[in-house]
Amino acid sequence: MFNAPTDSLARAVHDLLLAQKQTLAIAESCTGGLITHRLTNLPGSSAYLIAAVIAYAYEAKVAALGVSWDTLREHGAVSPEIAREMARGARERFSTSLGVAVTGIAGPGGSTPEKPVGLTYIALASSRDVIVERHVWQGDREQNKMQSADAVLKLVQRYLAKGGS
Repeated sequence: MFNAPTDSLARAVHDLLLAQKQTLAIAESCTGGLITHRLTNLPGSSAYLIAAVIAYAYEAKVAALGVSWDTLREHGAVSPEIAREMARGARERFSTSLGVAVTGIAGPGGSTPEKPVGLTYIALASSRDVIVERHVWQGDREQNKMQSADAVLKLVQRYLAKGGS
C-alpha cells in the first residue's frame, strides 16, 4: 500500500518528531492502524512512537483510552468530543508529548442523516491544548481511510512545523 521511501507525508512527520524529540501515542478507529503502519514503515520510528491503539468498539475506547461512557452515549463514537477524549487519553495513558486520534465513518454503511459516510473527526492533544478538526470525505471506504490518515499526519506536521505550539 505504501512504499516507505515515497511516503513523503509520513517521512516529514517522522523527521519532525525525531528532530524535536517528541513522543507520540496514536488512537485509531476508522483507519484501523493505517497511521501507525505508515509511521512504522520508517526505520527509527521506535524513537518516538510509544503506543498505538485500535479502538473500534465503544468498550475498547473506554477500556484502552479512558473515553467516558456518558460522552459516548450523548454524542456517539463519531464526534468531536470523542476524538478529543481519545487523543487526550492516548497521550495521558502512555505519557507521551503528543496524542493523536481519529474516529469516523469510512463506509459504505454506518451513516445517519446527521453523520454521513466520510464524516471524520481527528484530534491532537498536547500538554497545553487539544486541537480537533472535522472532515467529510467523498471517497469509497479505502479512500476515506487514506484521507483520514493523511489528515492526521498533516495535523501533526502543521503542529510541529510551528514548533509544537
